[in-house]
Amino acid sequence: MQAAEKSLLLLCCKLGQAVKPLTAAEYRQLNEYVRAMTLTRARQDTEVSPEQLMSLGCSPEMSRRVTGLLDREKALREYLSKAEDTTVVTRISQSFPRRLFRLKDDCPAALFCKGDVKLLNSRGISLVGSRLLFPRGRDFARRIGQMAAQEGFTLVSGGASGADTAAQETCLAAGGTVVCFVPDELSRYAPRENLLYCSADGYDLSFSSARALRRNHFIHALGEKVFVAQCPNTSGGTWAGTSDNLKHRWSEVYVLRDGSGGAEALMALGAVGVDENLPPLADLLSYQLSIFD
Repeated sequence: MQAAEKSLLLLCCKLGQAVKPLTAAEYRQLNEYVRAMTLTRARQDTEVSPEQLMSLGCSPEMSRRVTGLLDREKALREYLSKAEDTTVVTRISQSFPRRLFRLKDDCPAALFCKGDVKLLNSRGISLVGSRLLFPRGRDFARRIGQMAAQEGFTLVSGGASGADTAAQETCLAAGGTVVCFVPDELSRYAPRENLLYCSADGYDLSFSSARALRRNHFIHALGEKVFVAQCPNTSGGTWAGTSDNLKHRWSEVYVLRDGSGGAEALMALGAVGVDENLPPLADLLSYQLSIFD
């Protein structure tokens, strides 16, 4: 691992400690300082001091915070040594998925992965939807999973019960591949063939509503197209992630036109309503659908 990648992990990940890492915005603001620190550590057998950072224009408080985070190399080694069957892909690695950069300051510092990391840069489509599915929504989720496998797309999902699981298991059963962003400890997931589990910024981070909502952004950004199996109302994770996508235009959004209030609201925001009779996924573009959509 390169020195710059180590600095990124030290500054932006907890590494199993009760610390407050830098946010993406803070790291970006300190980018020039980080470059200077990396060069200093690479060329000299000395630690970066708060005085050095302050001489570069960093505030005293931030200088102390940054040097404290960097002074955790032993913790980093121990943390990575305990990461069983886990590969770390940092934001500055060549194998990091470029599509996630469209998230800007919400882009994760690193992905802790269990499985084939090459799937991160394969062509993907995403599936989101409710946990409590009606039969039509479940059939639609399974249809998307099957089509992804048949057409060679990697399915991007969140692994939750309901729509996520229906699409994911159908895709795998059909010989397809899946990238699953988890909202809790990566260690809870056993390796599976053709399935890549990813956790943002750590492998031991427990579930929280904030982590669950944030991983929805990763799902929406990584897929070229996002399919919504069921969104019954204008609240909850499916609504929040999809409406954020439509606001920021991370990817194309298609929603099952099931007559629900959530689906109608998403279409009003720019999502394209579809039914089960889809053309090939690669050919499905908003402007190619009926003018009545």
